[in-house]
Amino acid sequence: MSSANIADEIKALKEKIAALERENSSLIEWKNKHQRTATDCSVQMVPADGPIKSFDKRFIEDDGLLKNLFLETLDGIVFWGKCGRIIAANEATCKIFGLTHEELLKHKISDFIYQKDEKYSEMKQIINEKGALRDEAFFLLPNGETRLLEFTVKLNAGDGYHMTIVRDASERYHMEQKLRKSEERFRRIFEGSIEGMILWDEKCKYYEINPSGMAKLELKPEDLEEKNFRKLFMNLGISEELIDEKLQALLRKGRLDGRITIPYGEGKMKHFEYTVKHQLVDSLNLIVFRNITEKIEMEAQLHKSDTLNMLGELAAGIAHEIRNPMTALKGFIQLLENSTGDAYSLYFQVIKTELQRIDSIINEFLILAKPQSIKYENTDIAKIMNETAALLTAQAVLHDVQIKTLYADDLPELLCEPNQLKKVFINIIKNAIEVMPKGGLVSVMVSQAPGNRIHICIQDEGEGIPAEKIKKLGEPFYTTKERGTGLGLMVSFKIIEEHGGTIEIESKVGDGTIFHIYLPITREMSD
Repeated sequence: MSSANIADEIKALKEKIAALERENSSLIEWKNKHQRTATDCSVQMVPADGPIKSFDKRFIEDDGLLKNLFLETLDGIVFWGKCGRIIAANEATCKIFGLTHEELLKHKISDFIYQKDEKYSEMKQIINEKGALRDEAFFLLPNGETRLLEFTVKLNAGDGYHMTIVRDASERYHMEQKLRKSEERFRRIFEGSIEGMILWDEKCKYYEINPSGMAKLELKPEDLEEKNFRKLFMNLGISEELIDEKLQALLRKGRLDGRITIPYGEGKMKHFEYTVKHQLVDSLNLIVFRNITEKIEMEAQLHKSDTLNMLGELAAGIAHEIRNPMTALKGFIQLLENSTGDAYSLYFQVIKTELQRIDSIINEFLILAKPQSIKYENTDIAKIMNETAALLTAQAVLHDVQIKTLYADDLPELLCEPNQLKKVFINIIKNAIEVMPKGGLVSVMVSQAPGNRIHICIQDEGEGIPAEKIKKLGEPFYTTKERGTGLGLMVSFKIIEEHGGTIEIESKVGDGTIFHIYLPITREMSD
């Protein structure tokens, strides 16, 4: 075909299109004036006489258009006329519906609609009002299969005929359904997991945390208003340098496993174990974390228990080996003192004092070395505390320290071993006196606490103890005093533990220290 003929054909087509558009506009105006209630036959725009013959004649004349746009297209193309009756359809349409061309011509478009529901009525109304529609719907095929088809409807596509282009969207629909189910499963796992989970994007501009994660990190909805992953952890007290370091390591390795400690109010620390996966899905990273604070504390207790057991075995041997020569030393010192008179009395006094100190340390070792035969009895805790304060009054006066006691009314009797509790109170109050070389006040308060417990509070006005040292108090041989052995507090912790109680230490540098001792009133609660 020559270029001149092609140009003529293009020009003719343009003229036909322009004529069709003018005809379409006039028909729409006519329709709007004479529109009736929407039914299957409500779309009827100037049907041509002898539809099939006119249709074939038109496309025979435009052989190029027939071949390219109708027969060879992969989408189904249907021309229909009055009441939706199918006039012509291409091979792709026959394959979609599973019918021959002759069988299709016996049907209306509406015969294949699966559900003629409210949406179907809305679609017909839009077609009547706008003359065109692009949508998707389920079609019921002759073989009984339900299939999702995308379709485009154009009224008055030419010579009064209407056109529908259909495309099989069932594969896409099934893929979307699978994806949606997969997303729903992941969402259920994400929302319902007992582990904390956080999803975040590469730029840290967006993140999502599951309910379990919010609970573990003690977050409230208002804490999540600013959708910035980095600031979330910075607000939790993690340094920006550490965050950058972890993110860089994640980019290099693709996966991270580790532990992290997050500080909370009042000196409380929470320990977490985490696993991070880089680009788990759709450029999103995932953190899975769990609270292992109890595990860490249990490991520390087990370590401390092992140390105490080892120390107890060592103490038993040391006490036995030292006590025998100590007995001989005491005897000979007494003989020498009696035979020399008063000439060396000062020396003998120092020797006896130091021997008593050694003996006291040996006794503390023995408390750790073997279980004590404890006889519990109902005792007035105020009486025990008064006797303790009386014993330490002389030492307190020497250090210009006052001991002030305050007891709540109607305190119940405590089931305990009085001498052992007295030893605990002596250790703690004696320490309080020694940390105030310039004098001060030791306040002792005893009250009844919730949970059927007695609360003993011993407070000094010393320099206080740093937070990192508080954690070590009660460990074997750990002491903050120059001549201390670290055994006094360790023994005190052990005695209170055997009574079913707890010791909590509250201190701030410059503001002194408070020992909170909680003891169960009845022995049954301590078992």
